[in-house]
Amino acid sequence: MATRRKPTAERRDPQALEERRLHAAELFAQDVHQAKVARTLGVSRQTVSRWHARWQADGSAGLASRGAPGRTPRVSDAQLEQAEQALLKGAKAHGFDTDLWTLDRIATVIWRVTGVRHHPAHVWRLLRHRLDWSLQRPARRAVERDEQAIRQWVASDWPRIKKTPGAARQPSASSTSPASR
Repeated sequence: MATRRKPTAERRDPQALEERRLHAAELFAQDVHQAKVARTLGVSRQTVSRWHARWQADGSAGLASRGAPGRTPRVSDAQLEQAEQALLKGAKAHGFDTDLWTLDRIATVIWRVTGVRHHPAHVWRLLRHRLDWSLQRPARRAVERDEQAIRQWVASDWPRIKKTPGAARQPSASSTSPASR
C-alpha cells in the first residue's frame, strides 16, 4: 500500500508536527493499535512505535516539542529588528561614501548596532533567511548620461542608420530562396 507524502511545508511545520504527535498520544490513551494510529496520521509504523515508547515513558510531555534544534542565534530578533531599521536609513547615514550596501558594510552596521561581529557570508544568511531580503543590484548607468540627447538621437539618427530587412538584398539564383520565387 503506497502512502502519499505530505507537502514539504506541512512536514516542516513544527507546530503541525507537535499536534500530530499529541493526537497520537490521545489515540494511545484510547488503546488504539499502533498500526491504526500510523494509518490515521499518515506516518510509518516505526515512527508510531518510537512515539509510543516515549509516550509510555514520559506521557504526553514526551511527545511535546523540544524547541528548535541547533544553537540559539547570536543576534536576537529584537536586535535584528534594530539592525534592519538602521539599514533602512541607508549607507550614507552610517558614514559610508555611497548609498550602496555591501556585505562588509552591513556586517559593520550590525556590529555597531548589536555589538556582535559576523562574517560577511553569514550576514548574507541573516539577510536572506531571517529578514527575507533579496539581492538587489543597481542599474549600471553612466553618471554623465543625458536622457534628452539619447531621445533626440533615437528620433533622428537611428532611423537613418538602422538597416531594414530586405532593403538592400541582392537577387539570389537559388531556387529555395524566397527572393527567387
